[in-house]
Amino acid sequence: MNALRRLALALASSLSLACALPAAAAGVSADEIVVGTVSDLSGPIAMLGVPVRDGMLMRFDEANAAGGVHGRRIRLAVEDAGYDPKRAVLAARKLVQHDQAFAFIANMGTPVVMASMPIIVDAGRLHLFPFSPHRATYEPLHPLKFQNFAPYQDYMEAATRHMVRERGYQRSCLLYQDDDYGLEVMKGVEKALAGLGSELVERTSYKRGATDLSSQVARLRAARCDLVVLATVVRETVAAMSEARKIGWNVDMLVTASGYSAQTHELGGAAVEGLYGVSVLPHPYAEGANSQLAAWIERYRARFKAEPNVWSVMGYTLADLFVRTAEATGRELTPERFARTLEGMAFTRDYFGSPAYRFSADDHLGNRKGRLAQIRSGRWELITDYLD
Repeated sequence: MNALRRLALALASSLSLACALPAAAAGVSADEIVVGTVSDLSGPIAMLGVPVRDGMLMRFDEANAAGGVHGRRIRLAVEDAGYDPKRAVLAARKLVQHDQAFAFIANMGTPVVMASMPIIVDAGRLHLFPFSPHRATYEPLHPLKFQNFAPYQDYMEAATRHMVRERGYQRSCLLYQDDDYGLEVMKGVEKALAGLGSELVERTSYKRGATDLSSQVARLRAARCDLVVLATVVRETVAAMSEARKIGWNVDMLVTASGYSAQTHELGGAAVEGLYGVSVLPHPYAEGANSQLAAWIERYRARFKAEPNVWSVMGYTLADLFVRTAEATGRELTPERFARTLEGMAFTRDYFGSPAYRFSADDHLGNRKGRLAQIRSGRWELITDYLD
């Protein structure tokens, strides 16, 4: 009887202790933190998704080599959605249910993000810094959603206003991807023009992944546009400018940050000379790089046998934000604790030329501004500071 009583007391004590301990967060074990990302490694923006993934891998590898975050290694679980919202839903479910991802970082593309974000936050996982400057990624305020890329509407409003004021365009037009990305850009452009007492003379769209934009360019030329704003990504940016130059139309074009990439001038060559673009982060050209950036470029080349680009840098810096916030959170890592820590973090400008990022309990958007750049002699050159 005494033995049975002692056993009962021991069981009761164990249960009491278990109830007192915090439940382990999904994706966090004694020696590992799982971070998920839904990217494009095979579709129309794979040229962006691959370097973003590699940049994140590089930063996480560095953290792991230094002992991890409070003794835990970071494992990046990557799913390829091919820029397809339907595949993105399946990818997000797998990362939530099978891989038990603690957080999602740098999910790629507005259509993908809009389809997968509800699955992620409904599962109680952090949704951090997606490659979609859409307002829904940080508004309305949500405890698990954080964004550090300036929103399409805000930076395209500022960029369009600056271009029209400085260069006196009278017939502004828009070529846009027919989805949430394109519509957000359109809102920003329309707001800028309205503030200047003007409006879009013409607008025309294309379906995601399209490569032939000849009919759209012909329509814009017929409207006698003197500025064409491009809500495009790299491949479509090159296609639009190449078609315009082919038919002898030398109109000025301004592309969003989605087209600001070395791949644009590498693929487009002479056809994209003079293209204006919005930069949220400078391209990491080796020529003229500061000593820290030059060393980073060499490490990247050695690791991936490839040249880094602005997307590589963005992947690396996003992973760095995660590592630094997780370290500041402490050993007891939960989504709630991580989020509260991030709300108090301020990240200063670094050797990449990143903007300063700051979050708060009332504002989960870390940056609202972009700069203007132009392709000159085969490379992007910054031509303004951050625009208000």
